[in-house]
Amino acid sequence: MFAYLLLQYGFINTCLKSLVVEKYGEETWEKLRLQAGVQDSFLTFEVYKDEITMQLVDKACKVLGVPADIVLREFGKYFFEFCKRSGYDHMLRTLGGNLYEFIENLDALHSYLSLSYQEMNAPSFRVEKNEDGSMHLHYYSDRRGLCHIVPGIIGAAALDFFNIEISMKIVNQTEEEERTGKKEHIVFLVTQNPLFPCKERKEFSSSSQCLVDSEKQIENQLNKENAIGDRGNSLLRGFDPVYPKSLWIDTKTFCNGLPFHMVFDKELKVKQAGVSIQKIVPGLQTMGISLDQYFRIVHPEVPFTISSIQKFINSQFVFQTRREMMPESWKERPMLELRGQMMWMEPLQCMLYLCSPLLRSLHELEERQMHIADIAPHDVTRDLILLNQQRLAEMELSSQLERKKEELRILSKHLEEEKKKTEALLYAMLPQHVANQLKEGKRVEAGEFKECTILFSDVVTFTSICAQCEPIQIVLMLNSMYLRFDRLTTVHDVYKVETIGDAYMVVGGVPVPVPTHAERVANFALGMIMAAKGVQNPVSGNPIQIRVGIHTGPVLAGVVGEKMPRYCLFGDTVNIASRMESHGVPSKIHLSSSAYQCLKYKNFEITERGEIEVKGKGKMHTYFLIRNKSATENEIMGRPMKDLDSGHESVQSFPEGKTETIPSSHQPGRVNSTHIFLL
Repeated sequence: MFAYLLLQYGFINTCLKSLVVEKYGEETWEKLRLQAGVQDSFLTFEVYKDEITMQLVDKACKVLGVPADIVLREFGKYFFEFCKRSGYDHMLRTLGGNLYEFIENLDALHSYLSLSYQEMNAPSFRVEKNEDGSMHLHYYSDRRGLCHIVPGIIGAAALDFFNIEISMKIVNQTEEEERTGKKEHIVFLVTQNPLFPCKERKEFSSSSQCLVDSEKQIENQLNKENAIGDRGNSLLRGFDPVYPKSLWIDTKTFCNGLPFHMVFDKELKVKQAGVSIQKIVPGLQTMGISLDQYFRIVHPEVPFTISSIQKFINSQFVFQTRREMMPESWKERPMLELRGQMMWMEPLQCMLYLCSPLLRSLHELEERQMHIADIAPHDVTRDLILLNQQRLAEMELSSQLERKKEELRILSKHLEEEKKKTEALLYAMLPQHVANQLKEGKRVEAGEFKECTILFSDVVTFTSICAQCEPIQIVLMLNSMYLRFDRLTTVHDVYKVETIGDAYMVVGGVPVPVPTHAERVANFALGMIMAAKGVQNPVSGNPIQIRVGIHTGPVLAGVVGEKMPRYCLFGDTVNIASRMESHGVPSKIHLSSSAYQCLKYKNFEITERGEIEVKGKGKMHTYFLIRNKSATENEIMGRPMKDLDSGHESVQSFPEGKTETIPSSHQPGRVNSTHIFLL
């Protein structure tokens, strides 16, 4: 049907997208369009290359694993419903009272739509009735390989409009030589079977009772239709036209009343022409000239012979004047096109061409220096030009709105991407639940955490390194180290609180309490020691050394400030953790006694350091964390490993008490944004 008519326009691609999304989901469409290399959306009135549609169909076959004929047939069915939903329902429904008339008038529909869709390259349909009630449908198209859409569309229309089920099979397929320029001529055999309501229609083929009921319903339905026909069509069936003995119209009146008509014989010799066509093509005033000298057939694309015209006599014919035969005044103007019907007059052995100028807008009328007055008052072409002028203006406005809508869609998509970037940055500065509360304008209350584990680290001899290096070398060294540490916060699901110079601080159990806070921080600390070996000291060229201190205890946490809000930790636990780091040993993890108590039964190897003097705290009993006895180095570092079964890379994880690698709502890996108060 007119799927092919709109094939160059975005309407058909929009329909194809709708089909894929509705039947197979958005992800399938995204995969399909990326493979086809086409955009995500299409403008209805925008002209696109045929290759885009062909690519989409081809990739759909591969992605869905379905043969092309099945894909096209299903697309044909869906396209019919899509057209109905898009407002073409009444236009299609009124084409004919039965399937034969419906198909016979498809070319007329194409001709009408071409007034608005000027870039269309329409196919052509010709239908022949057979004695057994079947039909031969001739399909002509410039586009190869799309013939399987036809059964889908025609079948859907037959079922919806006429309540009949049809079967269509190809009986002939040739390269059409008779139709100039058309690449494909397909002949379908169309057989039809009436359908009537049956509660078990889906089980019709397997239910003999339903078959009997259906036969009775068919008989009753036919009786009803005959009764209605007797009442409604009695006048029509008994009607015999009365013709006058002689034609009561003189030649002059006929030629003036039908200003655009021509009569020609089998040899294409002009016998008669309307006054307006004579005015435009003066050569027609010489009776007996050959019509094909002055015109060529644009549609249907057939040779200019009586036999070819008779074969397509039910089609609308479009003639176009030949430029070389037009008067000098016309040679700079666009050529005139005439559209109308052919009528064979058997007694005279002549063909009558009743036609009108094919003009789509007032602009085309002006280009040919014609006027509305040149068209007969009874000719609806006058109204059609004016109506289509308005229609084209509405289409242009609709197209502009559609383009603006697409621009807004793209801007909205970009805005959403930027919003995600902004949120990612915000969540890197503050815990997610805190950031969300601030975005909503809510006050974030400070919270007390009865137990958490805090870690501090710094670079050994950092002051000395800074004194002997360029600032850029220090920046590069710290960046290399912090990138490694930041990745480990994600692996072990701890929250990065602060970086000040070479100092790095994380916490477990804040801002979301978890029972495994000490194990997470301990495994993170072991990973830090390993990661530091990969960072080079810019002075000596050797790996840097770090000190790590860990303490477990209560803290108070909350947001301070409005202009640059910071998530702050308060309490003596922060101070003690800092002291554990400052009183630590290079490349060692220094534990307080409270941290030791949390870890001593968790499969960690820990050695006792003994009592030491801690500034501001007096004597404290401390320990060194050596290793996790149940976890490998790859697990501690969260390195991807080859899955022996699948061959895919995966990040190792292990149960609580060893090391956890599944991130939760801690939102680890944050950039420096919070402030620490050592009390």
